[in-house]
Amino acid sequence: MSHTPQVALLVETARGYGRDVALGIARYARLHGPWSFHLTPGDFEQALPSAKYWKGEGVFARMTGEELADQLLASGLPTVALDMTEAMLQRGSPYAAFSDLRVDSAAAANLAAAHLLERRRAAYAFVGTPGKVWSDRREGAFCKAIRNGGFEAHVYRAGRAPGKAFWDAELPKLAEWIGALPKPVGIMACNDEHGLYVLDACRRVGVRVPEEVAVVGVDNDTLLCELCSPTLSSVVLNGVEGGYRAAAHLAAMMKTGRNRPRRIQVEALRVELRQSSDVQGSDNVLLSTAMASIQQHYGRDMDADGLAQRLGVPRRELDRQFREAFGRSVAAQIQQVRLDQAKRLLEETDHPIPDVAEAAGYSSASYLIQVFRRELGTTPSKYRSGVRALAVTPIKALKNGS
Repeated sequence: MSHTPQVALLVETARGYGRDVALGIARYARLHGPWSFHLTPGDFEQALPSAKYWKGEGVFARMTGEELADQLLASGLPTVALDMTEAMLQRGSPYAAFSDLRVDSAAAANLAAAHLLERRRAAYAFVGTPGKVWSDRREGAFCKAIRNGGFEAHVYRAGRAPGKAFWDAELPKLAEWIGALPKPVGIMACNDEHGLYVLDACRRVGVRVPEEVAVVGVDNDTLLCELCSPTLSSVVLNGVEGGYRAAAHLAAMMKTGRNRPRRIQVEALRVELRQSSDVQGSDNVLLSTAMASIQQHYGRDMDADGLAQRLGVPRRELDRQFREAFGRSVAAQIQQVRLDQAKRLLEETDHPIPDVAEAAGYSSASYLIQVFRRELGTTPSKYRSGVRALAVTPIKALKNGS
């Protein structure tokens, strides 16, 4: 009988990011396993199973505190940790023996900041969670990006971690804080759950979203984002790919039974636009109509002059309003919408590059390649392989270890 490794998955699955990481791990195990998982679905708090009942060989764990970290050290098991603190990663720290899987929080914050800055708000703000290393990283990067944009970001300092106590005590305070911010304001929430808090607080204080407050979360937890009212824009993370790569590394460590530290980064891909930051929700009928037309057709058979003519407005006036709303011309906005659609198709489908180019409104595959090289410093094929290696690599090659 072949040996089946026992692996503990001490990762929250109540949230979209945790589920995506777990899905990537499961896909690796299905292709290269099987593995037997110890799984405790739920929130952030996790614990190592008792060695009396569980003979594990590897662990994925979110480091919720030193108690769990010390248990893992004592176990001697190969471990991939999620979002270790900077102190844990310092040379000389015993926890530096663990491998670290973390979101590129700086990239996530930069995407959110750029998205909000395009909306030309009068002010910008960040809502995070106290004591969470990933939230602190996003806050620092967001504030820096906003500062580089010529503003100082307001930061909400919650008095406690989220949960029932947050709803009971912090939400009224958050609503009052949002009500006092200059308007219109763009707010980044550290994750989608906090984006939900922000939207609830806006309703409490009677401010309109997105006209007065534009909101962007992180994780793109589709269920949560679509259940929000209005629906929540969010930074998309490549958690499935990160989980897959983390599983491959754990498998290599389990063969030797020893930790081999590695830093594995989960990429932030783009902002998934929904109602909470969509300019179409504004009172500007001209911009709403123009953006609806661009987004519906991704700019196919359309240029700035043609759009202005269709709307019955001078091109110069349309450009002026677009620059005020987005910080770019009509032509640049059309190109951005096309580029975002091309990236989405490369991330989510296996369509050939010429089909992607046509579906995104480009005249040819060669022009799409030219745009990717100019704007992203890569080609469409390399972009796809970077974010979807699991999806586009033949199963035969994966089984052969390539």
